[in-house]
Amino acid sequence: MRYDVPAVEGDATEVLQQVIDAAVAGGAGAEIRLAPGATYHVYRTSATPKLRYISNTTSERENPDNTKYIALYMQGAEGLTLDGNGAKIVTHGELTSFAIEQCAGVTLKNFTLDAADPSVPELTITESGDRHVRVKVTEPSRYEITADSTFYWTGEGWRFTEGLAQVYFPDKKITWRYDNPIRRGTKAVEAAPGTVDFFYESGHPFKVGEIYQMRHTIRNQVCGFINESRDVTLENLNLQFVGNFGIVSQNSADITIEGCRMAPEDGSGRTCAGFADFLQFSGCRGHIEVDNCYFSGAHDDAINVHGTHLRIVEQPTDRSLRVRYMHDQSWGFNSFYPGDSIEIVDVHTLLGKFAGRVTESKQLDNYEWLVTLDRKIGKVDVEDGRAVENVSATPSLTVTDSYFTLVPTRGILVTTRRPVLIKGNTFDKIPMPAIYISDDARGWYESGPVRDVTVTGNKFIECGSPVIGVRPETDRNEGAVHTGVRIVGNEFVMREGVAVETSGCSDVTVKGNKISGNHDAEPYKIGK
Repeated sequence: MRYDVPAVEGDATEVLQQVIDAAVAGGAGAEIRLAPGATYHVYRTSATPKLRYISNTTSERENPDNTKYIALYMQGAEGLTLDGNGAKIVTHGELTSFAIEQCAGVTLKNFTLDAADPSVPELTITESGDRHVRVKVTEPSRYEITADSTFYWTGEGWRFTEGLAQVYFPDKKITWRYDNPIRRGTKAVEAAPGTVDFFYESGHPFKVGEIYQMRHTIRNQVCGFINESRDVTLENLNLQFVGNFGIVSQNSADITIEGCRMAPEDGSGRTCAGFADFLQFSGCRGHIEVDNCYFSGAHDDAINVHGTHLRIVEQPTDRSLRVRYMHDQSWGFNSFYPGDSIEIVDVHTLLGKFAGRVTESKQLDNYEWLVTLDRKIGKVDVEDGRAVENVSATPSLTVTDSYFTLVPTRGILVTTRRPVLIKGNTFDKIPMPAIYISDDARGWYESGPVRDVTVTGNKFIECGSPVIGVRPETDRNEGAVHTGVRIVGNEFVMREGVAVETSGCSDVTVKGNKISGNHDAEPYKIGK
């Protein structure tokens, strides 16, 4: 059945949600079509509140309230298509633009998403003196200056000063983390609407022409949340602002991201499109495909595909383990389902052994779960340090024909034991490794080993060194963590350093690549 949504004046949040609810209730195969060329405004104050715990977002200390305010909420849908038909959705306030939970066969396509009040405001340095700069605030960023000359960024329901800064150098066409022009003790004076003078107590590094993107660091919302769903497709989406975190797929299977553009609107003057990562896949299964996409202006990695190591804190019985989330930005959500296979992993060597299949996963609190297995396990050395990885929640990945630029960290992070193909992409001036394969159980706790990775036909333009890095976080070497990495037929235009560096990895093939520019005499450092 088809549901047409007419253009809506003012707040369209409730109208859109009513149509979604009707389409889901109507059964499988429904299609929602927005009005061609229409603009729909959605507001946090009208959004659907849901308490949700999402991987890689915030700690309980920095964000005690995990309520997500969801503009477009889909739960239990089958075969649902939301066709934007060229329409635009504009968010107001910090919110989660869409959530897809316990769904199968959902497609979102053909719309633009932007924010009326992007929570990464921007400014440009127009004048610079010894202890003074003049800046031009980029629209639609908003601000206020208090009576004590303190500068605050403002939006609909949010406000902050200082925060984290990232600079874009237009002449170099590169972006990275940097000092913040709005530092503590700064005096702010408005010279004219949209033009502000900052006065400092000492010198500063800020130069004319530099563009600064600033944000607070609380990932209290996400752009999109795909949770416990399968066969989800995002197609031909123009995502001009992705806040306050990226699109997170969690405990889901078979996700396709095709023909999507994550970048500021051309001609808008903005240079940032992302509050942090663009695409995060945590504990997913099946196959993830990213094809023909454009990524520009993130505040963290463009794509991150990983599982989660949970630390074993107790072995109550010979068939059960009490496990705990250790990194404070990932907690509160279940990572194990009946039938899942798990390995017990040495946190120092990152080598794992099959332990059994899950029969029950019982939540004890927001951080700990009791996992029961289908067989007896030997005594676990809890004191020395052991973790568990859900090896069933490890997807295959294909990233093809996509473009990565203006990212301050990495282009692609991937740690999954199923086949990975990265082919035909361009990585333009990524300041850290364009592709990075890690695995750790003592820091971010992002799992696990790779077994079959092919990187071929890509072009790397003046990226950081190493351009491709394989580096598991171990402090004891008892054997290779990763294996089966092939880097074949790529082009490296080097800025410095090495093209490929590996450690803790066996069966590495590097051949048929073209290297130019400035690089070390030995551009490949292959360790074991």
